[in-house]
Amino acid sequence: MDLLRGVSIVLVVANIYWFCQSLIGGWRFHAETMKVLGNLNDAGSLFANPWNVKWWALLLLALSCFGTKGVKNEKIRWPQIWMFVGIGAVLFFLNWWMVYLGWYFLYILTTIAGFVCLLLGGVWMSRLLKNNMMDDRFNEENESFMQETKILDNEYSVNLPTKFFYKKKWHKGWINVVNPFRATIVLGTPGSGKSYAVVNSFIKQQIEKWFGMYVYDYKCPDLTTIAYNHMLANMDKYGKVKPRFCFINFDDPEHSHRCNPIHPDFMTDIADAYESAYTIMMNLNRTWLQKQGDFFVESPIVLFAAIIWYLKRFENGKFCTFPHAIEFLCRPYEQIFPILTSYPELENYLSPFIDAWQGNAQEQLQGQIASAKIPLTRMISPQLYWIMTGNDFTLDINNPKEPKILCVGNNPDRQNIYGAALGLYNSRIVKLINKKGMLKSGVIIDELPTIYFKGLDNLIATARSNKVAVCLGFQDFSQLKRDYGDKEAAVVMNTVGNIFSGQVVGETAKTLSERFGKVLQQRQSMSINRNDVSHSINTQMDSLIPQSKISTLTQGMFVGAVSDNIDQRINQKIFHAEIVVDSNKVKAEESRYVPIPLLTDFKDDTADKTIMKEVIQRNYDMVKKDVREIVVRELERISKDPVLSKLLPKQF
Repeated sequence: MDLLRGVSIVLVVANIYWFCQSLIGGWRFHAETMKVLGNLNDAGSLFANPWNVKWWALLLLALSCFGTKGVKNEKIRWPQIWMFVGIGAVLFFLNWWMVYLGWYFLYILTTIAGFVCLLLGGVWMSRLLKNNMMDDRFNEENESFMQETKILDNEYSVNLPTKFFYKKKWHKGWINVVNPFRATIVLGTPGSGKSYAVVNSFIKQQIEKWFGMYVYDYKCPDLTTIAYNHMLANMDKYGKVKPRFCFINFDDPEHSHRCNPIHPDFMTDIADAYESAYTIMMNLNRTWLQKQGDFFVESPIVLFAAIIWYLKRFENGKFCTFPHAIEFLCRPYEQIFPILTSYPELENYLSPFIDAWQGNAQEQLQGQIASAKIPLTRMISPQLYWIMTGNDFTLDINNPKEPKILCVGNNPDRQNIYGAALGLYNSRIVKLINKKGMLKSGVIIDELPTIYFKGLDNLIATARSNKVAVCLGFQDFSQLKRDYGDKEAAVVMNTVGNIFSGQVVGETAKTLSERFGKVLQQRQSMSINRNDVSHSINTQMDSLIPQSKISTLTQGMFVGAVSDNIDQRINQKIFHAEIVVDSNKVKAEESRYVPIPLLTDFKDDTADKTIMKEVIQRNYDMVKKDVREIVVRELERISKDPVLSKLLPKQF
C-alpha cells in the first residue's frame, strides 16, 4: 500500500516537473529527466494534457487508501470526508488553466494542496467506523417486526388502520379484531388516546354492523353523542326492526329516560335480589371488596336483599323499585323486622338481625343496620328517585323484538353516588343479555374502575357463545386490582382475547411484555484496536416488545395482541403500531352531529325549570308516602293475625 502511495506521489511530482519545466530548465539532470518522462509520454500519453497523469495518480492513491488498516474513529463522519475530497478534487483537477497563463507557482501550490486534501479524505475513509452501533442506540431496527397488512373483515369484526415501522420505513397495516366476543381491554394512561383511537371506533363499527349496544359514558355525553348520531346515520342497516335509543342521565332528567333496574319481572329468585344489593353496597363502599365475608359487610347486604325481595313479593311487585327499597330501609327497625319476618322465605335471611334484636344486643343491631343505612342515604335524591321509579324501557338491549342502543352517563363530580346506581343497571344487564337466542350485542365500558361491574369476570368467560362483545377501558392493571380485588382482576386479565395498550408503566408494562413473548434477537459487540475493528455477533431470545418501549409509547401508538378464528387465521397477532385516525373526517362528522333530543317532556319552558322540579319533587314525596302506607298496612295485617302478632314489640 505504501508503494502505491509512493508511486502516486512520484506521478504528481512528474506532472509538476513536466508542466513547470521552465522554472527548472537549468538543473543539472534536467535533460536526462525529460528524456525519461518523454519516453513515458510516448508510451502512454501521460503528459498530453495536465489531467492524464493526475488520474493515474488518483487511482493509485485510492487503491492505497482502501487497503490501509488505520485506527478506527467513531467521530469521523461522511460530511467532513466529502468536504475534503471535494476541495481536493477542485484544487487538483481544475487548476490546468494556470499552466497556460504561466502561473507556475500557483499551479504547484494548488496541485500539492489538492493532493493532500484527497489523501486526507482517503485516509479518513479507511478510518471510518462503518458499523457504528450508536446509529441505532435504542435498538429500534432490531425490535421492529412485520405486522398484519391485510384487512380481515367479517360480520362481527372491528378493523383499525395502522402504520408501523419496519426495516427503516413506515408500512400501512391493519389491526383486525375478528372475534370481539372474546373480550377486549384497552389500557393507557390519561391522554394516551385509548378513547379517541380505539373505544370510539368500537362504538361506530359495531353500530354499523347492527349490534345492540350498552355504553357506559363516564364523561357524559361524549360517547353518548357519538353512539346516538352514528345510530341515526346507520339506521337503514338494522333491517326491519330498528333499534331504540335509550339514555340514563341523572344530571338532566329532560334528556333521560326512566328505568327501574330491579323490575320485578326480571327477578325470579331471591339470589337476584342479593346480587342487586351486593352491587349497590360494593359500589358505595369500595373498601368492602377486600373484606368480603366479614360480618359487618355481609349483614347490610343481606338486609337490603331481603327488603328488595319483600317488595318483589308485596302486591306483585307494584312498589319494587330501588327508591322504595331505600325508604323502607330508613324506617325504624321495630317496624321493618316484624314485616320482613312475617314472610317465611325471609326468616333465615334475617336470623342474625332477629337474634340480636331479641337478645337485646342493641349495639350490634345498630351497627348492622347503620352499615346499610349510612351508605344508602347518600343516594337519596329526587332526581335519582325520579329516573329509577319509571319504566320507559327494559334492560334487555339485545332483544330481537326491540334492540336498543343504551347509554348511561356518569358525572366525575358525583361518581360515587351515580356509580352505585349505574352499577345496579350493569348487573341487571349482564344477567339479561347473556342468554341464548338473542341478538349480537356490544358492552362498552370506558373508565371501568369508576364503577363496580358485578359479574364482569363471568360475562367475559361465558358470553362468547351468546354473541356478547365486551370492551373495557381503564388505565392499568393496578387500578383494576384496587377496585375489583386480586382474584377477579386476575380472571379479567387472563380471559380477555384482545388487548390494546397505549403508554403504561410499572407492573402493567412488565406483564404485557411477558404476554407478548420473546423472539430471537441479534446482539452485537465491537472491539477497536490500533489496526482493525473486530465484530462479535450472537443471537438470544429476548422480549419482542420490551417493558421500556411500552412505558414510553407516543400518543396514538399502541401495542397489543388479537385473537383469531378457526376459519379466519391471523399469522401475526401481535402489533406495535400507530392507529391511524382521520382527524379531518372525524371533525366533519362531529360538525354534523345533532344534540341528544328531549326524551322526557315536562312541558316546562321556564328558565329555572320550575315545572320539572315540581314533578320530580312530587314523585319523591310519593315514594315516601307509598312506603309509609305499606308499613301501616303491613303492621295492621300482622297485628290482626294471632300467630304473626307475636312478632310485634310490646308497644305495638
